[in-house]
Amino acid sequence: MVHALLEAHRVLKPDGLLLDLRPAAVHRRVGIAQGDDYQLLWRMRESFEDDHAADRAIAQVTGDGYFKSAARTRFPCFRVMDTLDEFREWLLDFVTRNEHESHDWLVRRLERKLAAVALDSSSAKTKIVVSAPLVLRVLKKQDNC
Repeated sequence: MVHALLEAHRVLKPDGLLLDLRPAAVHRRVGIAQGDDYQLLWRMRESFEDDHAADRAIAQVTGDGYFKSAARTRFPCFRVMDTLDEFREWLLDFVTRNEHESHDWLVRRLERKLAAVALDSSSAKTKIVVSAPLVLRVLKKQDNC
């Protein structure tokens, strides 16, 4: 990761900016929403090994003087899905891409919860919501290296 950041430093113009946008290293929350009502159900089980390695790489290149931290902000991000099948598809992609452990337990729990909500049928359509904050860092190239 440090090598990639040093390559970015090499090709950036003087005073160029590097944007680092990643999910925060916190467990995603899964809930359901009906109209304005939201109910948190569970937190996903994730490994943050890669996130911590990326943070260490950024700390190294800023500590070595290649970049200076110009700004940092954290903001919420919500993924809203209409169906359990859409959630299953997203979860399979998420687990496969990030090499996380299976979250079949989460699908089963969500399935049971959605069945219970359907019995209680209200007029508002039920949505599945996955939330996790994003972190945006702006790094400014330093030319003294």
